[in-house]
Amino acid sequence: MLLNILYILIGFALLVKGGDFLIDGAVAIAKRAHLSTMVIGITVIGFGTSMPELLVSTQAAWIGSSGLAIGNVAGSNIANVALILGLTSLIKPLPATKQMLRIDLPFMILAMILLLLAAATNGGTIERWQGIIMTILLIAFISWEVSYSRHQQKRGAAALAASASTGPVASVHAGNPSSGSVGGGSPVAMSEAPAPMPLWKALLLVLISLAAMVFGADLLIDGSSAIAMTLGEQFGVSQAAMERIIGLTVVAVGTSLPELFASLMAARRGETDMAVGNIIGSVTFNILSVVGIASAITPIQDAWTPFLIDYAVMFSLGIFLWVFLRTHRAIVRWEGALLFLAYILYIIYTFYI
Repeated sequence: MLLNILYILIGFALLVKGGDFLIDGAVAIAKRAHLSTMVIGITVIGFGTSMPELLVSTQAAWIGSSGLAIGNVAGSNIANVALILGLTSLIKPLPATKQMLRIDLPFMILAMILLLLAAATNGGTIERWQGIIMTILLIAFISWEVSYSRHQQKRGAAALAASASTGPVASVHAGNPSSGSVGGGSPVAMSEAPAPMPLWKALLLVLISLAAMVFGADLLIDGSSAIAMTLGEQFGVSQAAMERIIGLTVVAVGTSLPELFASLMAARRGETDMAVGNIIGSVTFNILSVVGIASAITPIQDAWTPFLIDYAVMFSLGIFLWVFLRTHRAIVRWEGALLFLAYILYIIYTFYI
């Protein structure tokens, strides 16, 4: 028991520091690659923080454990929206961009619908061809996100350059343009901006941070799962029921810890676009890559009936998130509190039903 508690503590520390460094590297990549921080959150961070879900679900599908494979994805998506966005918006309200409302959120809900359709057909088995379609759709979405973001960044830079050429900067005294004085007066004090982080260093920082977070989540899962199984044996809970409960709670929350700490650190540093983009990207990746790749490797059986309530909760939270962001153009604190309360009630339901 003491060793498991030590695993939890070490995992928690790795997640905290890894999330801190991850944001530094991701912001640097966004600047170097001329991408918005939201797109970096949806792609680099969204995919990176979904690696624990991918590894767990793929291995679970391979050994025929649908309780962990699907329970991990459904539970992680519920935790992403209700727990992570709920807690993060309590720290700082999370605004929505036009692209998020018009493209990213509808695509996330579309991914949820595809999961429900895939699980409801073929006798509750998600077949290989369905997983391949999900994976292809994800690749197309990422390609479009990167292309659109670069186009928008170039348009913004061109507009800024055009406005600067007609503004006060253009009226620097022609007799001495290098003096830095305006209208022949005293020189204007200019503070040099810090040099941006080199791209190789930013990429290395992101990779190391993600590795630390995945390893930390793995340690935390090992410790928590061992404790949960011990408690299950003591209270007489069956192995099948305990597997589903662990998949929806301990493993789901554990594999969502990278998203949680990445979003918390992003909100603390004012990178709210990245905080929301991380969750939208993670939910989308969890479905299209985690379920897609896992089912493309081996069909996931019994993916419908045992998870009807979990699918309903996941889809309802996705709709509520869309409504919240459409209404206030942000997730405000009281909405975050409702999301967090919904997650607490869901956990209570999972353990007692």
